[in-house]
Amino acid sequence: MIPTTPEQALAELYAGNRRFVTGVPRHPNQDADHRAAVADGQHPFAVIVGCSDSRLAAEIIFDRGLGDLFVVRTAGHTVGPEVLGSVEYAVTVLGTPLVVVLGHDSCGAVQAAREAVAAGASPAGHLGAVVEAVVPSLRQAARQGVEDVNAIVDIHIAQTVEALLARSAVLAERVSAGRCGVVGMSYRLSAGEVRTVAEVSAGTP
Repeated sequence: MIPTTPEQALAELYAGNRRFVTGVPRHPNQDADHRAAVADGQHPFAVIVGCSDSRLAAEIIFDRGLGDLFVVRTAGHTVGPEVLGSVEYAVTVLGTPLVVVLGHDSCGAVQAAREAVAAGASPAGHLGAVVEAVVPSLRQAARQGVEDVNAIVDIHIAQTVEALLARSAVLAERVSAGRCGVVGMSYRLSAGEVRTVAEVSAGTP
């Protein structure tokens, strides 16, 4: 049964992550019959706006399969027009009830941004755009007196949640109408566990 509410979708993600962490994954919806069943259409129950880190494969860490998750990944889960458009497509056209911002400890994008700020120079090429997108989170951390990199990651995840809602009137409207929720999660690379660090419940104006 496909989750149809933000609460059901979040519970399903946590259930899958527990299976992954404890070493008893079910690998649902990965068989040939399901592959054929979803060939003509998709109804993902969660959008994952995640970091591109190779160790953060959403379908694996949440023990899901084909058609379950609509995944958008950028370094440092930075948000640009293409990301916003992808999220809006999922929540409006596909009716996905939950958007998850998925970050992780020891994030390379956060570390690169810290180094760039310390050096007073942004990296060359398009990597500079990734760093610039993370800098506001570093400033927020500085205002709070936070220096630990993983605590900064949590702040960056929460900032990304806020950015999604601030920059997408479409998403904000869906949340306000009670049709979608937005959650920020942090993943521990060594343990495999996710935890919620920010949440905007469906119905929040």
